[in-house]
Amino acid sequence: MALRNLFQRLSQSPTNPHPASATRQFDVADLYKGPVSAAADATQDGDTALDEKLRQAYFWIVNTAIISPHYDIEYNDEPPQSYVLGDTKSRLTLPSAQSYSSFVLLPLLTFAARRKCLFIGGPGRGKTASALLMGVIGGYPVRDVRRAMLHGHPQMTIADLLGNPLPADLVNAQRIEDIRIAWRGWLDMRVKIIDEYNRIPTRTQSALLTVMGDNYAEMLDHIHECPEAAWFLTANDDQGGGTYQVIEALRDRIDVVVQALAFNPRFLTDLITRIEERMRPEEVVPRQIIFTEAEIDRMQDEIRAVVLPADVRRRIEFFTSQFEFCEVAGDQFEYKTKDTARLAGVEWHLLTAQDTGRDRLKDLGCQTRNGLSVRGLMTLIHFAKAIAYFRGNAEVELEDLRQILPFVLFDKLVQDVEAPFFEAPGNGAFRTDRIGWLRKVFDLSCAEYDRLNLDREDPVAEMAAQFRQGLDGVSESEVRQRLVKIERLISDWSKGRKLHGHLYDDILKLKYLHQRHTNYLRWLKTR
Repeated sequence: MALRNLFQRLSQSPTNPHPASATRQFDVADLYKGPVSAAADATQDGDTALDEKLRQAYFWIVNTAIISPHYDIEYNDEPPQSYVLGDTKSRLTLPSAQSYSSFVLLPLLTFAARRKCLFIGGPGRGKTASALLMGVIGGYPVRDVRRAMLHGHPQMTIADLLGNPLPADLVNAQRIEDIRIAWRGWLDMRVKIIDEYNRIPTRTQSALLTVMGDNYAEMLDHIHECPEAAWFLTANDDQGGGTYQVIEALRDRIDVVVQALAFNPRFLTDLITRIEERMRPEEVVPRQIIFTEAEIDRMQDEIRAVVLPADVRRRIEFFTSQFEFCEVAGDQFEYKTKDTARLAGVEWHLLTAQDTGRDRLKDLGCQTRNGLSVRGLMTLIHFAKAIAYFRGNAEVELEDLRQILPFVLFDKLVQDVEAPFFEAPGNGAFRTDRIGWLRKVFDLSCAEYDRLNLDREDPVAEMAAQFRQGLDGVSESEVRQRLVKIERLISDWSKGRKLHGHLYDDILKLKYLHQRHTNYLRWLKTR
């Protein structure tokens, strides 16, 4: 019994101290306050704030339930200590601020934000156990979570996935609408787990896609509405190692990918204790870190309320603009994208052979075969807010974005492994280490952003901000001045400057602004 109490011990609150805020009278601004002030109010009322409860859940899992000593999400308050080891000059960094294990933190953020997480890694590395814990802290008994878990297998049918029509109705029904469906219970759960999802047949994957993407199941013209849920899927790898290739649309619905890293045998004592005491972490989850449905709903609202500052947003815009542009893919300016080439089915090496206008070593867009989708960008923003919320902050910091981005874009950006970047000295490991590669690419993007001094010299941003104020009441002469300014800027850029992804997107933005002002000018003339 003593050991059971030891397993249920929680970290002392506050787990991530912040300066206390002074008590003040109610103000209208309270209606719009973020998670930090909300946390303070909750604490004053005697309840644990939800972000603090989330952190308590994290520390209980990482210290007690899941043996994960890999603190690969690193934060620093001051320059960290670092050491170079081995023949390949591997760098070890000792973070100077509270840092986290991605294998525990990312599933927890997925739970909090009700998104979709894929665990990848070899068998027996804790993928399923981690998913089970998410179901338990979501308020479900261990037995119910285990029974509701779907196990992918090559014979899984749509009926196995969704449910079966009642046999009596099949015999007696005069119309298809009279056939009732016995829907599977997992459809109504708010934490859904699918083990080895890449062993599900392709036809059944299509039915799963509807549930994952649109929160409803369909069978024999019957619709079953499903609640919003956090999804956890597992696979031994994400390169088609299952029985069936995962359809592209289903892969695209996955928000974040987490790798289960190898077990460190220095922690074998913990395994021995669990064997001797017959302890299963999912059976001893402290009740203090179990969330009610109402708490999860409120936590989602608080995450959405976290502010994404303009300077961080601009870094996202600049980073994203690096990848989609492909100068030789189209003739019309708008169609010079990698997606145009993909839809045409052109061999990739033929495109890269024609692309001679850029430095393929320095241009970040040359490292990928695709750009980012709208869904990928929305997911990135959502998780950036979630990790800032988890850390108790009311705003997203640039480091939040840097740490979360590799896990969100893990399978969203496809490497061109033949790109010169991967041939450069010291870059070969990035072919296999996608987390490290994506973080490196983001760092290079931020360095280029700083070199261009875009925080201070960004004429496109100035014109866009001016346009957002509206055109009502703007005079004809003012409109003409703005049109001339746009045309002059494009003319300046056309003189000798090579075309890169960020410049391509800026020019398309200028064309959009030019068209809006042109339309408004025409309307002014016809009044």
